[in-house]
Amino acid sequence: MRYYLRGETLLIRGAFLAASSGVGGGLADVTTLLNHTVPHGYSADEPERTLSLLRASHGLSDRSFGLMTAVPMRHLVVLRYDFLTFFITAGVTHPTPEGPGTINVIVTSSEGFTPAALLGAFITITEAKVLALRDLGRSFTGTTTDAIIVASEGEAVHSYAGPVSPAGERIMSAVRKGVSVALDRHEGRVPADEPAFFIYSRFNGGAWVEWSKKNCPYYPCHFEGQRCDFCYCPLYPCGDETLGDWVESSSGGKVWACTNCTLNHEPEVVRHLTKNPEASLSELKALRRKK
Repeated sequence: MRYYLRGETLLIRGAFLAASSGVGGGLADVTTLLNHTVPHGYSADEPERTLSLLRASHGLSDRSFGLMTAVPMRHLVVLRYDFLTFFITAGVTHPTPEGPGTINVIVTSSEGFTPAALLGAFITITEAKVLALRDLGRSFTGTTTDAIIVASEGEAVHSYAGPVSPAGERIMSAVRKGVSVALDRHEGRVPADEPAFFIYSRFNGGAWVEWSKKNCPYYPCHFEGQRCDFCYCPLYPCGDETLGDWVESSSGGKVWACTNCTLNHEPEVVRHLTKNPEASLSELKALRRKK
């Protein structure tokens, strides 16, 4: 899975089995997930045409699911919790046609979900969204145009995604956190010049930690002059044992450890990956060999 922004469009690329409640949604194998910001005053008379033109402008096939929002992409919140990555935009006034709003939640998994688990995740996401709105003192449980996409890659290993399942527990935590943060950003309680990134860390008992490339207390963690645009690597876990290795996790199983990898901190690699977000690992390694 790769994700990147192009203007006011979030693009998530991969080989997904996905379920969507958005325009033209359903259950399908898709290669692209979109969340696109429409301009103020946008008329939703032809949402399918809007998404079709958007796909064409990015040179994408019809094998995609798309969502639309009035929330600027600088208010996007990205969260990562183990094998799950979350993309959340949220803006609410009141859940009526007179005061529209939208909470969009996209969840991707690097571990496969069965079709039933994809649909089960919708229930967990909705419950987490309701709890987030209650946490903020809102009297409603959603808006008229809220939408969800859940997508996974690889062979199915998760048959359930209810709130007490391994996947569901992570979904519940991340969506509850992400919706709250996204609303804080969109409503001006937190500065939001660019998307926010949170990762769930198990240090000191476990907590959500926000990452920012600005004023990082650990800089330089690898070498002077390193680039930190991709501190949380878009290739993770790459599985390339010349860059890292699999280690035993404290919670059981194996996790990919790449502490000593500097590939995505090298300026020429970062410049290339920024311009070519779907560049392969071998392509990026070749750039380093040319140094």
